[in-house]
Amino acid sequence: MLDVRTLCSFADYFVVCTGDNKRHIEAIWQDIGGILKSKGVVPHHNEGTPDSGWMLTDFGSVIVHIFAPLERDYYQLDRLWDKAMPVVRIQ
Repeated sequence: MLDVRTLCSFADYFVVCTGDNKRHIEAIWQDIGGILKSKGVVPHHNEGTPDSGWMLTDFGSVIVHIFAPLERDYYQLDRLWDKAMPVVRIQ
């Protein structure tokens, strides 16, 4: 999770995570969406598919990126947003 508040105007935090395969990507996406929906938080926008290796859910101040390993390596959001303050990192 990256704190991007000082770096961009469209979000406060990015959650960037990796799913091992398309089923894993979809399961992560469904779990995040389900938990937040149960708390009354609904997404503004979704993009991507598990088959594409990338899914994005925009919750307004928090944007969740879920990547397959190859796509995460290709897009390198961690490097692109390297000035962001890491809030939590789980490996």
